[in-house]
Amino acid sequence: MFKGFVRDKMSVFFAILFPMFFIVIFGIVFAGGGTSKQKVIEVGSVPLIQELPQQARDGLAQVVEFESGQTLDAALESVRKGDVAAAVEQQGDTLVVHYSNADQTAAATVQGVFSALIDNANLAAAGVTTPQFTLQPQQVEDQSLKTMQYVAPQMIAYGVSIGAVFGAALTLITWREKKLLRRLRLAPVSTSTVVGSRVAVSLGVALLQLVIFVGFSMLLGLKLVGAWYMTIPLVLAGTLSFLAIGLLVGAVAKTAEGGSGLANLITLPMAFLSGAFIPVEVAPQWMQVVSKFLPLGYLVDGMKDVMVRGQGPSAALIPILVLLAFAAVITVIATRLFKWDSA
Repeated sequence: MFKGFVRDKMSVFFAILFPMFFIVIFGIVFAGGGTSKQKVIEVGSVPLIQELPQQARDGLAQVVEFESGQTLDAALESVRKGDVAAAVEQQGDTLVVHYSNADQTAAATVQGVFSALIDNANLAAAGVTTPQFTLQPQQVEDQSLKTMQYVAPQMIAYGVSIGAVFGAALTLITWREKKLLRRLRLAPVSTSTVVGSRVAVSLGVALLQLVIFVGFSMLLGLKLVGAWYMTIPLVLAGTLSFLAIGLLVGAVAKTAEGGSGLANLITLPMAFLSGAFIPVEVAPQWMQVVSKFLPLGYLVDGMKDVMVRGQGPSAALIPILVLLAFAAVITVIATRLFKWDSA
């Protein structure tokens, strides 16, 4: 039985190597138990921060990177887009922190940092009976929005990705194993017709997924804001990218088990590195750079922009172009590795 287990490569992969991979991923992401430095915009004069002793400012700089020079409206827009974690302004003895609940990790981090800053400032003001400074957190979005508002775009993007990758990969491998590809090659049907049919089915399934996922999410609290209709071209472009990945997996893998393992090895890490499961901002800097080369990250960000952050149609253009370019490059590679027969 032990020899049978060892000889079964897929059993060894999922029992040992696959869990080890995620141990490495989580070990790297959460190394040191801290969070990455958050970007915060100082709006106008903030004496509470500017008059800190140098040692205190150095300590604050370990977790917060300050920017300045923007108006309040521009700063709030940067927070909504997710470009910065928060915008801070001082109104008398009140420190107002504007944050976005779209990234709950960053929101909690900056609120904790400035809450500690206020506490220390009040302790330093010796001889007063009431706190001199107060903290006023303000969410830049509608306070009535639920957590589903921010979870839905991520999960919809991930669902579309695995549907396209696994659908294309396993279909191609199964057809090759059953000699169906050879029959199609000899049949009076052009290759473009076969490929076009596969693409059309994948796009149709993706649109069906989008309708079902959005409808179900709306029952749980999702509210569509901004140019939400741009999720349709975003999902179509994303499906083409993930379909190309599926074709590449199907071209490389020789068995359905091998194809399933390889598809999992691609999609699951990509989900973690692209912000579909956890905010990519908590990862080390080099992993944030890697995420810029993964298609799922562009789909997640694009859907957040048009579904949650209230952005217009132009916010989806760059993600769509990147996804289409990625699809074109991977498709070229997949076609060069494609084989009609498993031999």
